[in-house]
Amino acid sequence: MIKLCRLDAIPENGSRGFTTDKGDFFAVKKAGKIYLYENSCPHMSINLEWQPDQFLDHEKRLIQCATHGAQFLMETGECVVGPCEGDHLTKVSYIIRDDTLYLSD
Repeated sequence: MIKLCRLDAIPENGSRGFTTDKGDFFAVKKAGKIYLYENSCPHMSINLEWQPDQFLDHEKRLIQCATHGAQFLMETGECVVGPCEGDHLTKVSYIIRDDTLYLSD
């Protein structure tokens, strides 16, 4: 397991990015639930954030790719607006132990 962060380091309706030896990932929190994805837009395989830990649109409702504006549902990673509409972000398995988020092996 790879430790990513404590759960309270991810704000409600917020996001946090991680760089590990297994790759780049990001987590979003909505209604107290964590969703973890590979940090790669299906449109061009580039990182999504425009600044560190900034993966959401201005309303903090959707994940947004900073390069071409593709927008994704937090819960499923489905692209609902943009050049990769219908594609999905890659979900990543995780474990929560002692209020800490870990990347599954």
